[in-house]
Amino acid sequence: MVEALSKATFAALASSTILKRLASRYGLRRPDSFARRFVAGERLEDAIAVAQAIEREGLLVSLDYLGERVSTRDAATAATKTYQHLVGAVTAAGISRNLSLKLTQLGLDIDRATAIDNLRRIVETASTADCFVRIDMESSAYTDETLDVFETLWSLGCRNIGIVIQSYLRRSREYVDRMNALGARVRLVKGAYREPTDVAFQQKSEVDAAFVELMQILLIAGHYPAIATHDEAIIETTRRFAADMQVGVDKYEFQMLYGVRRDLQKSLAAQGHPFRVYVPFGREWYAYFMRRLGERPANVGFVVRNILGEKAR
Repeated sequence: MVEALSKATFAALASSTILKRLASRYGLRRPDSFARRFVAGERLEDAIAVAQAIEREGLLVSLDYLGERVSTRDAATAATKTYQHLVGAVTAAGISRNLSLKLTQLGLDIDRATAIDNLRRIVETASTADCFVRIDMESSAYTDETLDVFETLWSLGCRNIGIVIQSYLRRSREYVDRMNALGARVRLVKGAYREPTDVAFQQKSEVDAAFVELMQILLIAGHYPAIATHDEAIIETTRRFAADMQVGVDKYEFQMLYGVRRDLQKSLAAQGHPFRVYVPFGREWYAYFMRRLGERPANVGFVVRNILGEKAR
């Protein structure tokens, strides 16, 4: 109940235009801003600098230019061009050629064809640089469409793409089986959106159990899956299962969000596990930031005070 209430609280905060305006104006200006813990910065240069620092410590990165639910073709086109530019930028910087994006940022709310056309442009540009593109999963309202768009690109021969599956959705076993059958690379996450009971598990124990079940399926039948969790117990369960089933550490990777459990990130990488950090950046960071805070109920008061405090300075 506490977890669901927290997500509801932050969903309301995320939809506040006043807070978003204040956050966008003040939230990342100071280097010690609380938001900087989870977001690399607003500029591409900020993200590149953070990514280079992370990779100097022996970890990999995936860059995410933040943005979602655009309502105009011009905005979707602009996001598409930014991602095409990002391919060249990561190549020039010598960092991991790995990007993450959301389909609503590319125009899925406008129409399916717009999102497919824009995604194909990005994927084709990425392919010329041997760059991998991961399609993030959004709320359950977009799950079927997102999988359909992914499968459309796959049917066109695109193989430098992957997908995200959320363990808290009740149908995720079906989704994992579909992706395994294709030979697609899956990033497994728990899920951060507020969802109804008939769509998603509500109890942490249920979400965790589903995550472990799907992790085991992916390690056995998947194709270089990404096990994306900050849960140390689940990470240890994953390691033991992989060892018991003789799944080599080169057959999967761990992933975490930028700014979360940095000690554990370095420890796992030092032990020889391929480890990737999801590095978000861009001016549209507020909704992403709120979802991260929604995963930690104790921060609800802090973030509001922090944002309002910035205004007073």
